[in-house]
Amino acid sequence: MSRMNMKKGFSLSKIKSGIKSGFNELSKGGFEQIFSHIDQLGIKKGVDTIGIDGFVNQCALMAAGSGLITGAGGISTMAIGIPLDVINLITQQFRVTLAISYHNTGKYKIRFEDFFKIVASSVKADTGLAISKNIMEEVAEKIILNVGSKTAQRLIPIVGGAIGGTVNYLFIKGVAKALQKTN
Repeated sequence: MSRMNMKKGFSLSKIKSGIKSGFNELSKGGFEQIFSHIDQLGIKKGVDTIGIDGFVNQCALMAAGSGLITGAGGISTMAIGIPLDVINLITQQFRVTLAISYHNTGKYKIRFEDFFKIVASSVKADTGLAISKNIMEEVAEKIILNVGSKTAQRLIPIVGGAIGGTVNYLFIKGVAKALQKTN
């Protein structure tokens, strides 16, 4: 495909629409599916072994890695890379949330409903309501705003990788800091 044809086929509004659609799907069960694939005992062991700060840093570096890879190729890696990056970013956010919860309470096994209330409070969603589709959509929207704010800058190859990695790293560190403040 020539560069000119690639530009004609590229539409930032189509990408935004696709990302928003993906987050709507996340709010309809994707969050619970991501949560169910996380090894909570493994998180406990990780925190016990390297400490909470080391564990948070490890998660932030894993998030930075996917941001770096996604942004490094510019527009050519966005279609596949951004959804994978977002899933990894959410996974790392969930892992950090579980780690801090374990660190603060000593309990490493959490039900999804209780866990999601913690996630919702970490993105400042209204947690006074029961976990519902609306709350999950609100959380998904807040996450997309946090993650998607630098997506356009990732269009530039190489520089986009540095931006993506840095944004992801700082996002996970910020989530951890917010969670540690509230607990």
